Amino acid sequence: MAEIALFHSVLGVRPGVHDAARRLRAAGNEVLVVDQYDGRVFDDYEEAGRHVDAVGFPALTDRALEAVTPLRDGFVVAGFSNGAGMAEHVATQRVCGGALLFSGALPLDLLGGVRWRGETPAQIHYAQVDPFRRQEWIDALVGDITRSGAAVEVFDYAGRGHLFTDASLPAEHDPLAAATLWERAEAFCRDVS
Repeated sequence: MAEIALFHSVLGVRPGVHDAARRLRAAGNEVLVVDQYDGRVFDDYEEAGRHVDAVGFPALTDRALEAVTPLRDGFVVAGFSNGAGMAEHVATQRVCGGALLFSGALPLDLLGGVRWRGETPAQIHYAQVDPFRRQEWIDALVGDITRSGAAVEVFDYAGRGHLFTDASLPAEHDPLAAATLWERAEAFCRDVS
């Protein structure tokens, strides 16, 4: 199975990240949970955003690359929200078997104009009414990936939650959508490993 680097959302390594790692491990994958906040977690998106601003996005992308140094080429990058941006950055800098982007997609221009590697397929998963969804960013990233020659799939889920796979966020959690997402993500990992 796949070796996976899993990046947390802007809220940090919450229970939903641990649940995701357990689920991916139960499917036979090796999972490295990357904690870019040294254990700090947030319940509020605005407070978490201020933390990201204080640390700085460039510092976080540097930490992301450093965290995956021990992994062999061909690992899968995965990330939630802000962590999807980290996964994208890593996928442009390392040879990755695939990228799973959950509730996050940044145009590559926002990552410094880097290029997507043509050998790195991707899946993008979003709730249709995610309050942080920017369709133009999704479209731009899909274009970036498609132009590289890599395959990309976009999956939309009915619902309003941002981190809809995280049961510890009951206002956002959508169990049916989460189950479908994990079926697709697990199949993706099997296919690229």
